[in-house]
Amino acid sequence: MCGTLPVRRVEARSEQMVTIRSKTFDILFGLWTALFGTFIPVLMLIRSPRLVRAVSRAWVRGALFLLKHVVGLDYVERGRENLPADPCIVLSNHQSTWETLAANVLFPEVAVVAKKELLRVPVFGWYLRNQPMITIDRELGTQALRRMIDGAKTALAEGRPVLVFPEGTRKAPDEPIDFKRGVEMIYSKLNVPVLPVVVNSGNFWGISGGPKRAGTIIVSYLPTIPPGLSGSEMVARATAAMEAERLSIG
Repeated sequence: MCGTLPVRRVEARSEQMVTIRSKTFDILFGLWTALFGTFIPVLMLIRSPRLVRAVSRAWVRGALFLLKHVVGLDYVERGRENLPADPCIVLSNHQSTWETLAANVLFPEVAVVAKKELLRVPVFGWYLRNQPMITIDRELGTQALRRMIDGAKTALAEGRPVLVFPEGTRKAPDEPIDFKRGVEMIYSKLNVPVLPVVVNSGNFWGISGGPKRAGTIIVSYLPTIPPGLSGSEMVARATAAMEAERLSIG
């Protein structure tokens, strides 16, 4: 009984350090983001989406630097040989805020399909709108899907990959991958390859907040799925491959 007390004290101190590092990151990240807010008036005058995307990548690289050196949270990429040379649809599972940020560095020039509510976030929302990303209002139903497809066509024509989180929302690491309806239509209408991507970020950055934890996030790029299949077949292939990879990387 007495022997367990030192162990508990060590665990408590360790958990306290996790919290301190996480809160320190939050403060530094807030200051870093505020700095990029000062660039907005200049970017508004220049009106260059490409420049906005370049500045956004610098902001994300800073965030990833802080995560690595303050929290101890890094990432590794697997299967980069599977990245296609031409623009494609990127289908990624969604476990935390991390992949929403990191996408700007993992896929330069990316157009992320994001919910409209994010436009209200100070600084971040402005950059999101002016990259531009593809924002959707879920309350519009089928009209939102049509707008998403139109936005994706525009991005692909500009040579930009389109990132979709087909699960629709963040899910815990132990929840199986399950696509929402509409992904089949996006695939059928765009006629480009699909790159399935799996992350395990939820092991270190939780859905409902809490401290960010040290470790290494795995980003796994799986073999592409060609265009021309039925929507249901694409979904079946992507879901099976991504679920197997989710179980593999934990």
